Amino acid sequence: MRQMIRMAALGALGLLAVGASAETRTVKIEEGERWWGAANFFGTNMPFTASTRLKIDLRRKNYSNQCASLLVSDRGRAIWSDAQSEIAFKDGAITMDADGAVCVETASEPTLPGAYRHAMRKWFPPSGKTPDLLFFTAPQLNTWIELTYHQNQKDILAYARSMLDHGVPPGVLMIDDTWQAGYGDWRFEPARFPDPKAMVGALHGMGYKVMLWMCPYVGMDTPAFRRIAWGRNPDDVRGYPAKGGFLTEPTAAKPGEGEYNFKTKPKACGWWNGYSAFLDFSHPNANAWFTETLDGLVRDFGVDGFKFDGADLGAYNLSDRRAADPKATCGSLNNRYCAYALKYPFCEVRNTWRMQQLPVVVRLHDKMHEWTALNRIVADMIAAGLLGQPFICPDMVGGGDWIAFIPGSPFDPELFIRSAQIHALCPMMQISASPWRVLDAPHQEIFKKVLALRQKFAPQIAALAKKTGETGEPILRNLEYNYPGKGYAHVIDEFMMGEDLLVAPVLKKGAASREVVLPPGTWLADDGATFTGPCTITVQTPLARLPHFVRH
Repeated sequence: MRQMIRMAALGALGLLAVGASAETRTVKIEEGERWWGAANFFGTNMPFTASTRLKIDLRRKNYSNQCASLLVSDRGRAIWSDAQSEIAFKDGAITMDADGAVCVETASEPTLPGAYRHAMRKWFPPSGKTPDLLFFTAPQLNTWIELTYHQNQKDILAYARSMLDHGVPPGVLMIDDTWQAGYGDWRFEPARFPDPKAMVGALHGMGYKVMLWMCPYVGMDTPAFRRIAWGRNPDDVRGYPAKGGFLTEPTAAKPGEGEYNFKTKPKACGWWNGYSAFLDFSHPNANAWFTETLDGLVRDFGVDGFKFDGADLGAYNLSDRRAADPKATCGSLNNRYCAYALKYPFCEVRNTWRMQQLPVVVRLHDKMHEWTALNRIVADMIAAGLLGQPFICPDMVGGGDWIAFIPGSPFDPELFIRSAQIHALCPMMQISASPWRVLDAPHQEIFKKVLALRQKFAPQIAALAKKTGETGEPILRNLEYNYPGKGYAHVIDEFMMGEDLLVAPVLKKGAASREVVLPPGTWLADDGATFTGPCTITVQTPLARLPHFVRH
């Protein structure tokens, strides 16, 4: 059954079909036309226009976020390729140089939502499913900021209890990197986790679902490495019938063998925590070992799923390493890793090539604890929705830079609160740094109000998520999507949740007020005032306020 699920997932991602021949298409940008897509890393560059000069390399990079060879315009046009590509904006034109066929089509409705719906229905239709609604109905917790490289049973339980004691409802709890004995040695580190099964049971008893951080890297001096690379383990005299499963080093060709000859010597690949062997998911032995390992953690300890990290396109870098399948691409290897997420009801991925409309939580890349990073969040989430990635999490409240939260670092409580406010009314909210440690009492009270606001709208947000699984429409949208052709394309500091909730977060330090663009309709503000749009208003923004408006 699980194999059928994986095969269906790979089929949905286009990995079981034979690719078309490479193609290059150039599309002239019409006067006043605006475009979105390619990679949500470039959200603040969108919309792309005739004056845009930019090159996006989706052959070797996914810019640590989500990407696809897709562009949609507010004139109803769409550019698409199933294959990886390089996209250039230059001299008033878009050129997509793809490793497969390039399609350029015009929707019957000449608008941004018309272009998106046309592309979505034809090339990445909705799955009809949604990630578990607990991701949307309660804030997620992640142990990274508080424990970093010192994950341990005692402090994880204390962290979970502390959140409950301060009124945070139980939801998904992610135990982050270093819970394990080593990279690829996916056993709970015994000195720090004396009884991990009891820990998971205690967390379940508190109402949490438990996820473990996971990556596709294997330390080259571990039993797992020997098991995969050589088919043996000194602790198991029986050995294993299969070997191989890492990306390998290319070697000089022998006469008559062509350009390359392949050895089974694994390639040491650099990543953010050092150098490791990199699993090659085009090799059946890698798949068998990974399945055995993850399923064992579920079976033996009761964990509910995994946070699948790493595996961005640049990490595969097939120009200097080789996969077992000579037809493999960076994108297909990434997809085969990410497809594991679909086996588990609780899962998260970050580096995704395609994977559109599948019931998987995707996360923005780690944001620094800086105002410039805060200013990217809304635009990047808007872009994710227009790429067909509606189930988007905006990383961690306050950012994922743990150094900013240690004593003596330049921590900014105002930034933390404004970040929490964005999270409060977007698809998901993820807390890592404990507000009860990093904030003083007055700021803690403001944070509790943010939590209350989230819980007030949680049923509505969950309903939107469920509907999105059926329709494929973005949950979080820009104004141009809901009100096309009315001059809102460049509004990237506001967003809408569905059709009836408009959110205008504060993105500047010390801002006592901000302008809000209200589209047509009657809008009830969070302070009780009523406005009739279209209009632009100025609202006061004390730190405790997140301006938001409900359509009546």
